Amino acid sequence: MKEIGHFVGGKNVAGSSGRFGDVFDPNTGEVQAKVALATAKELDHAVQVAKKAQLGWAEKNPQVRARVMMKFVELLNRDKDNLAAMLSSEHGKTIPDAHGDIQRGLEVVEFAIGIPHLLKGEFSVGAGPNIDMYSLRQPLGVVAGITPFNFPAMIPMWKFAPALACGNSYILKPSERDPSVPMRLAELLIEAGLPEGVLNVVNGGKEVVDAILTHPDIQAIGFVGSTPIAEYVYTTGTAHGKRVQAFGGAKNHMIIMPDADMDQAVNALVGAGYGSAGERCMAISVAVPVGKQTADALIEKLIPRVESLRIGPSSDKDADFGPLVTRQHRDKVKDYVDIGIQEGASLLVDGRDFSMQGYENGFFMGGCLFDNVTRDMRIYKEEIFGPVLSVVRAHDYEDAVSLPNDHEYGNGVAIFTRDGDAARDFSTRINVGMVGINVPIPVPLAYHTFGGWKRSGFGDLNQHGPDSIRFYTKTKTVTSRWPSGIKDSAEFVIPTMG
Repeated sequence: MKEIGHFVGGKNVAGSSGRFGDVFDPNTGEVQAKVALATAKELDHAVQVAKKAQLGWAEKNPQVRARVMMKFVELLNRDKDNLAAMLSSEHGKTIPDAHGDIQRGLEVVEFAIGIPHLLKGEFSVGAGPNIDMYSLRQPLGVVAGITPFNFPAMIPMWKFAPALACGNSYILKPSERDPSVPMRLAELLIEAGLPEGVLNVVNGGKEVVDAILTHPDIQAIGFVGSTPIAEYVYTTGTAHGKRVQAFGGAKNHMIIMPDADMDQAVNALVGAGYGSAGERCMAISVAVPVGKQTADALIEKLIPRVESLRIGPSSDKDADFGPLVTRQHRDKVKDYVDIGIQEGASLLVDGRDFSMQGYENGFFMGGCLFDNVTRDMRIYKEEIFGPVLSVVRAHDYEDAVSLPNDHEYGNGVAIFTRDGDAARDFSTRINVGMVGINVPIPVPLAYHTFGGWKRSGFGDLNQHGPDSIRFYTKTKTVTSRWPSGIKDSAEFVIPTMG
């Protein structure tokens, strides 16, 4: 049985706790590897290694750090097929979807290559009599990331690429459900020229998470996961003096206006709702048709599309989606479908009993489609994180807008319409962090910032884009005056620029 340890000081090291977690093959239900679960002591060792390595890394000029990122991109492109196969085998997403996971992470690494420009400060010549002022952006020191199972390549790269480019060292605690890709990314960074100890991967569970949140030498923490844990990470980390960005759950709505191209809307819903088995924080899980005629037309087209979804093993490049990540999670999603029926929603397509010949023990589930879902139902209020789409019928545009505005989550939202006035009004008034107009999954590109509002995000700064540079640096402002401009007597009033 393969054992996965940790990556500390530039090499793979075995765990010393004696505790391991199971890494499943979601296609077969079999355990394919054991991952070591670190102790707080092992975490502290990694932090001390990172702390020592950070000093030399921060002293390297930004161009040198950028060249490491450039080489890393080259290696990612070289190994992307192997990385995608590795990712797919542990997560269960299809190979094409795994390629997308890697590509969207790679794009943030490409953004980080611009770090010499991104770190430039401000300069004011003659801010006062013989006085110049300028600002510097300097690294924080040792920073950490706690990343989820659903994007084992993308989200670690979203976190560590800008952090490393800014001159920090990094502790990555990936999901113990699919740890092989994060470990391989660390190896590739060493091959790209990153000094040993600058990036360390420590696998583990709650003990390691708590150790990260309270460790005095960790200056900042990035997290992605469920909202209850995001809130816990944010409150605990900030209580210990750390800078924290913590992103949680979502309930993403897609409003379909009466003038929308219905075929386009249905294609968008099927892909955004059921891709990756719905295990995406930006998945559309609520369709909101405006008016009865729109709703009836949508349902008529959706039912056969959901019924004909092609579900297969993650190695099947033609499958629409593969298995869910674990049996426990698959059963939790099925329980939500049961709850929806009990609450009175109309289950139009039932994928709970889906089974695949030859993969009977895999964590598969077919697509489910609910109609007549209402605001008070748990399947509307709570994140399901599976292949379940709920249709909530809106009486009119104002009713439709109120649904995402009133929901506790505010991650992503979309509107499908041909009306520019409606789209502009919607994008202005909606109380959600990321908005799509005829785009179902509005994930911003790497040079813009990604982040949800309300209980989808905790903290003031978002992921990637300019916010990532602000998050992983601190600003120092220098006021300088040279001897020729210095008065020969003491000043006892507050300095001014007059």
